[in-house]
Amino acid sequence: MFKEDNAKIRNQILQAVEGMTDEKLNQKPSAEEWSALQILDHLQLMETTVAKGVSLELKNDASEKALKKPIALTANRSFKVEAPKNVIPTSDFVTLEEMKKRLNDSHNFLYEVYGLATPEQLAQKSMDHPVFGKVPLSQWFPFVGLHEKRHFKQLEKTLRKLDGEKE
Repeated sequence: MFKEDNAKIRNQILQAVEGMTDEKLNQKPSAEEWSALQILDHLQLMETTVAKGVSLELKNDASEKALKKPIALTANRSFKVEAPKNVIPTSDFVTLEEMKKRLNDSHNFLYEVYGLATPEQLAQKSMDHPVFGKVPLSQWFPFVGLHEKRHFKQLEKTLRKLDGEKE
């Protein structure tokens, strides 16, 4: 189920930026906000971080079982969460083609990790989340899609601002 949901939101994100110039996609609406490509960079950094973390926890015999968390709240942008340092996007100019490659690579890595795990391992082990605490590994895969839904709203807002629309 999560695979279809994750693929759907990823396709929506890519469709939103399709055909736009690299210059526009690298433009920040304000000094405090991320550009469209920085949002995409954050998504691939997060996806890679989740895949690496889950992969490590699968090998960790001391990984603890955790109760399911209300990860659906992730898509709600009404509460602000500071991005951890390791998932803060680059401020370098990046082309859309390069970012699409990075996104594809992180997506493939996540699916590879998921494919190596058994449902039992995913239910019996957990990984720390900065807001939710210990989250079962089984919830990290749908979390990635929910996280992308959250940032899709941000991306749409950013693109509207770049088009000169008022909020």
